[in-house]
Amino acid sequence: MQPTLSVKVWRGGAEGSFSAYEVPRQTSQTVLDVVTHIQRHLEPSLSYRFACRVGMCGSCAMTVNGKACWTCRTHVAKVAGDGGTLEIAPLSNLPVIKDLATDMTSFFDKWARAKGSFAGSTTRHEDFARVAPDSPERRAANAGIECIGCGVCVASCDVVAWRPDYLGPAALNRAWTLVNDVRDTQRSERLRAVAGDAGCHACHTQGSCTERCPKQLAPTVAIAGLKRTVAKAAVRGEL
Repeated sequence: MQPTLSVKVWRGGAEGSFSAYEVPRQTSQTVLDVVTHIQRHLEPSLSYRFACRVGMCGSCAMTVNGKACWTCRTHVAKVAGDGGTLEIAPLSNLPVIKDLATDMTSFFDKWARAKGSFAGSTTRHEDFARVAPDSPERRAANAGIECIGCGVCVASCDVVAWRPDYLGPAALNRAWTLVNDVRDTQRSERLRAVAGDAGCHACHTQGSCTERCPKQLAPTVAIAGLKRTVAKAAVRGEL
C-alpha cells in the first residue's frame, strides 16, 4: 500500500479555514508537488502561485508548518517527518486573495517608498561605469543584490505584523544595496526615505528574515548598515 501524506491547506480569504486532504507520498517530493497534486486531482478550484519550479522566481512562497519558505525547494521529507503531516497556508503579513495566493501590492509599494529603483547619471550612449569588485562599497552591495522579492523575509518578520507601515526587510535590504552603489544619484533621498519612524530604526533585530531567507541573504545586516549610515548622515546635517 502506497504511503500517504495528511495535508491541511488553507482555503478561502483572510477568514477562511483549513481543508484536509490525503496525498500519495513520493520520493523526492516537494511541497509544491503536493499542492499541485491537490489542485490537479482533488481540488481544481485551489488557488496558488508558482512559475519556474526551480528556485529562481520566488513566486511559490507559502507558509509550511508555520514557517515561510519556497515550496519548490522544500522537500516533504525535511518538513513532514515520519508522521507525514503538512499544514500549508499563505504567506503571513500579506493580504490573502484566495487560498494560498497573497496580494504583493504592499510589498512592492514599500520597495518604492524605500527608493528601491536605481537612478544613474549616464545614458546608454556612454561607456559602462567601472566599479572595482574588491571595493568596500561593491562588496556591501553584493551581499544583498541577489534578492528576488519572494516575500519570505516579510512573512517572517514580527515587526511587520505589529506595525504594517514598517518598510520591512526586503525594501530595506534593497535600499542598503543602492546606498552602496557608487553609480546611484539618490543616496540622500534614499537615506531620508528609510530614516522615518517606519524605516530602519523600527527593526528589533530579531533575525527571522536572515534565518529564513532562501537566498541566504542577511537583511538584518543590511538594516544595521542603514542605521549606522542614517545616524552619521543626521550628525552631519545631511538629512
